[in-house]
Amino acid sequence: MTSTASRPPLPSSSSSSSTLLDIPTPPSRSESLTPKHGPLAPNAFEALESEGPSPAEGDIPNGHESREERLRRRNLAKKGVGIDESQSSGGDLLDVNHHHDEVHEDEGEGEGFKGHRRTSSLSEARRKMREKIRSPLVSTIKLDELRDTLEIGIEKKFAPLSIPPHRRLQTTAVALWALLIPICLIVFLLSLSFPPCWVVLIPYLIWTQFDTAPDYGGRPKEWARRFFFWTYFAQYYPCSIVKEAELPPDRPYLFGYHPHGIIGMGAFATFATEGTNFSEYFPGIKPHLLTLESNFKIPFYRDILMAHGICSVAKKSCANILSQGPGTAIAIVVGGATESLSAHPGTADLTLKRRFGFIKMAIREGADLVPVFSFGENDIYEQLANAKGSWVYTLQKNFQKMFGFTLPLFYGRGLFNYNYGLMPFRHPIVSVVGKPIHVKKDPHPSDEHVQEMQQLYIEELMRIWDRYKDLYARGRTKELTLVE
Repeated sequence: MTSTASRPPLPSSSSSSSTLLDIPTPPSRSESLTPKHGPLAPNAFEALESEGPSPAEGDIPNGHESREERLRRRNLAKKGVGIDESQSSGGDLLDVNHHHDEVHEDEGEGEGFKGHRRTSSLSEARRKMREKIRSPLVSTIKLDELRDTLEIGIEKKFAPLSIPPHRRLQTTAVALWALLIPICLIVFLLSLSFPPCWVVLIPYLIWTQFDTAPDYGGRPKEWARRFFFWTYFAQYYPCSIVKEAELPPDRPYLFGYHPHGIIGMGAFATFATEGTNFSEYFPGIKPHLLTLESNFKIPFYRDILMAHGICSVAKKSCANILSQGPGTAIAIVVGGATESLSAHPGTADLTLKRRFGFIKMAIREGADLVPVFSFGENDIYEQLANAKGSWVYTLQKNFQKMFGFTLPLFYGRGLFNYNYGLMPFRHPIVSVVGKPIHVKKDPHPSDEHVQEMQQLYIEELMRIWDRYKDLYARGRTKELTLVE
């Protein structure tokens, strides 16, 4: 009893209000904060719009306070000076200078001055804050549709683990061919870093500067064309040949391949390998696929190309190969780099109107013209929109003028997923080899004769399109168009 009586009395609530600021006890986080959703949670946007700000510290409605602001408020509290926040919910909640102007200038009034006054409840402050931060975009768009669009856009369709081995080999074959240039460069640089290899590499580099094989048919090897690797390569899409007429091996031939596509995978499978059994369809014909001369400047890569009969597309190379006698053939992707910029799925925009060089070459060498249209070549890659006149198209054309080739902004699938990467999509490529157009040799053809032969060539190409478009291009978005 004595100890209880001697205990000092507890201060009353009225005495505590005259000491410092009359600051209400801040609510705990469990009371003041509601659970937040992740950025892609089902109701993330709705929750953020309906909740509004959640105070977390003291009586600041938005719960965000800088270190300088906390120190300022603490110093004012030590002096017994309060901050009038009666207008803070409608204005800038963190504008301390504005509130400091509302502080009573006479700090000597002491107990007569009430340090802190609160004229609106916490719910009122939260309501006004919601009105302040509400975005007209958030209040008008359909949030469910936006969320579904975002989720679909970032979704990746991964390949299952239970893929048959032959399909794994098909993907590996295409990936190695697509990465053959960087692989050759890496091997070459690693060889240079090993001094004992210099004895071989230095003479090799000197010899490549004087090697004329790319202009005379390369160094074709039958075992290279029939390598089992290319069978899987052709089966990946798959690639196939449709033969419309016999090509007797008693004449030279010039195959015009359309369209170019992004890379021309169908042209390689058809004319540089036996993955599509070209020699069985056209026995006695020795095809040579032609490509840019710059490809023969890459160490090791140039030798792999020539082993498959691939040669330079220069004029002298075309003339040298066609002059080798009957049965010799060259295949030219007529549209070139310009046409690759028009390679969009479902379309067939060809660059052909002003292409007379290959027609003149066929007339001078007496080689029959054979149009080839590959359905599906434009469908194995997606390309970003690059309409003529856009800055993307202008940049690509300027790049082509500087370096002789262009860089289409394309994408395909990946090694382990189906919708993002640089691997081509699996889409059938059907190369229809049309009927040959007989050409009479003339070392000096007139312009009228060249234009006449070009018109016959275009008519045969259009006939192929009209005959097979409903069979192999059922998903087309437009008809074949000669854009240039």
